[in-house]
Amino acid sequence: MKMEAVRRVFEENFSERGEIGASVSVWLEGKELVGLGGGFQDREQTVPWDVTTPVLVWSATKGLSAACLLHALEGARLPLSARVSHVWPEFGAAGKKDVTIEMLLQHQAGLCALDGAPAVEDCAAVFAALAAQQPSWNPGSAHGYHPRTFGFLVDAVLRKLTGGETLGAYWRRVFGEPLSLEFWIGTPEDVHARIAPVFAPKGVMPKGDPFFTAFMTAGSLTSRSFASPKGLHSAGAMNTREARMASYPGFGGIGTASAVAKFYAMMACEGTLEGRRYFKPETLLPLQQTRVQGQDRVLCMETAFSCGFMRDPVEASGVKLRQTFGPSSRAFGHPGAGGSVGFGDPSVGLGFAYVMNQMEPGVLPNFRAQSLVSACFEEASREAL
Repeated sequence: MKMEAVRRVFEENFSERGEIGASVSVWLEGKELVGLGGGFQDREQTVPWDVTTPVLVWSATKGLSAACLLHALEGARLPLSARVSHVWPEFGAAGKKDVTIEMLLQHQAGLCALDGAPAVEDCAAVFAALAAQQPSWNPGSAHGYHPRTFGFLVDAVLRKLTGGETLGAYWRRVFGEPLSLEFWIGTPEDVHARIAPVFAPKGVMPKGDPFFTAFMTAGSLTSRSFASPKGLHSAGAMNTREARMASYPGFGGIGTASAVAKFYAMMACEGTLEGRRYFKPETLLPLQQTRVQGQDRVLCMETAFSCGFMRDPVEASGVKLRQTFGPSSRAFGHPGAGGSVGFGDPSVGLGFAYVMNQMEPGVLPNFRAQSLVSACFEEASREAL
């Protein structure tokens, strides 16, 4: 499978759609079919971009972080139904005693916004604020995307399970190093000089968009959620050495498209890659099944989740409302602000990732990303005929 359609669309993103620097990677059954990188790391077009260029992927980090917690739960022999307060006693305050780890992973805990204002850099203060926070709704009764608090929640639980190991360190030890993945949640000093900066979106969203209306409304749950905890809200702020080296499991992962796609390829192949098993197949099976779907209280649109990963929501007939992760009903993954995305499709053993530096408005993948996803599956369908 040559994936010529993917190559063509990738080139069109530069010539027709304002791409500056980007990479796309497709893995199938344990092998990389296509790995493309091109453009520049800077707007002045003086520093070339290639497949080895790491870049911030924003919330696409969430899927990898969720996988770390799932792996730690497997090791501890704890079910998703276990209460968070079982491993993190302080968390049981303010009516959260019965919140399960599954609710936490599926954005059902109601902890998307904090009443206090801890700084994002003060991890201990954020953990304490989350433990004391009263949920915005009755946990388990609804769901709403936790854009910034999700990573702290997952990190806190994982630290309790591992005796204090941070999620960023766990990622490198369990997955990053063994799989030779150029991806970090908290980059080491020697990687910093290679990282491409990200650039804020240039466009504007159409008037009347429910999410952006809520986002711009002071005091709304959406606005508060994207401001909790405070700090590092802009692309420029995330381009600093300090932000890149810190561990932000919800929005701070930095790496290559090939690394993200390879990781999802392992997940799509029942947790095995290159002769080594990373997950029991039964641990990953729930990811292929939507556990919660409905109107998202934060994103103000229909969303679906499964154990820390996004899923494409479906109509009552089973037809997908979106194909963020391709046509398969078993696919799962996570997008990042501005357009980055990574996902796995167990129906064919596929891992896909797209990363870039010029962001576009929105929390779901844009036309550049979706064109690449569509080209990937259209070509795969033709090859199968």
